[in-house]
Amino acid sequence: MFPWNSLFSFKNNPNQKDFMKNMQQSDVQSFIEKVFSQVIPDNMQGMMNQNDLGSKKAPARTEHPMQADVFETHLYVFVRIPIVDESWLKKMKLYHTSNQSIIEGIPEASDRHVITLPALVKKKGASAQFKESTLEIRLQKSFHTQYSEIDVSEF
Repeated sequence: MFPWNSLFSFKNNPNQKDFMKNMQQSDVQSFIEKVFSQVIPDNMQGMMNQNDLGSKKAPARTEHPMQADVFETHLYVFVRIPIVDESWLKKMKLYHTSNQSIIEGIPEASDRHVITLPALVKKKGASAQFKESTLEIRLQKSFHTQYSEIDVSEF
């Protein structure tokens, strides 16, 4: 059984009560780290260290061609593209596959930009709106992934 009473025995040592009352935030942090280092095995301490987790996180926003922002909600995938010139709207072509959004014709007629989507989307139901110098493409997520079983044969 875990020796909780030996670590937090305020009844046995009244000075610990005063120690806890006068602790600063940095003191609390160092006290918790000391307790964890004594209790948790070395191979699990890396998971508990918050400083390591913060440095390993991937950025929330992914940089895409044309400075497009791509994010998903529960039902949709959104692609927001800043439009510098409103004349682009007339000469651009928008396409999408189940996992990519394709923009052709801007800024030059020969340009083609492919944006990988974070989730699979449906073939139908996409829409695009231009508002406040931003083109927003809304694609409906697909929850029905098709998969087939593959038989393994012996050689």
